Amino acid sequence: MNPKKIDLKKELKSLYAASAKETVAVEVPKLRYLMVDGIGDPNTSPRYAEAVEALFAVSYTAKFIVKKGPQKTDYAVMPLEGLWWADDMSAFTTGDKSSWKWTMMIMQPDFVDDGVIATAIAEVRRKKGLPGLDRLRLEEFAEGLCAQVMHVGPFSTEGATIARLHAFVDARSSRVGKHHEIYLSDIRRAKPESWKTILRQPMK
Repeated sequence: MNPKKIDLKKELKSLYAASAKETVAVEVPKLRYLMVDGIGDPNTSPRYAEAVEALFAVSYTAKFIVKKGPQKTDYAVMPLEGLWWADDMSAFTTGDKSSWKWTMMIMQPDFVDDGVIATAIAEVRRKKGLPGLDRLRLEEFAEGLCAQVMHVGPFSTEGATIARLHAFVDARSSRVGKHHEIYLSDIRRAKPESWKTILRQPMK
């Protein structure tokens, strides 16, 4: 019997598809994420690279465990996401990335339970021994009301899009929570000018 296929990005289209022309408000429900916390420049920090490697390795291993298991359910691994902040938020405008704080994460389907994740971590540890594995956690995260917009282009040009996002929120409410980015493109293959990143800002 072929595995049942689930397209989570289609089921959660309002959260994982966005317009580059229009900022919109969305209600983000409680979702489960595999997460890793860290601090430092994402371009140069070994701990950032280790975090992303561990997230994808465990997420793909969990996918194959579920696909081969009794549920026989297949699904696409969800995109990498990041929460970003700093004790001094001016670090995001001065270019000092060494003090950036982040939580990198990948959303997990409801049917990928704690046991599947524990098995996946053990399997990745046995096969690859990745240093980022010990920092992983599975946690529920609810953002509630947010504004979001699509940014097309390299990360270095996000400033104007973030300004539009903040203006949308500030005209209606006030900003709360952490700046959230969802990376829809494989930056190893796609050209920077075509990278697609959903920018999300929680609001009151």
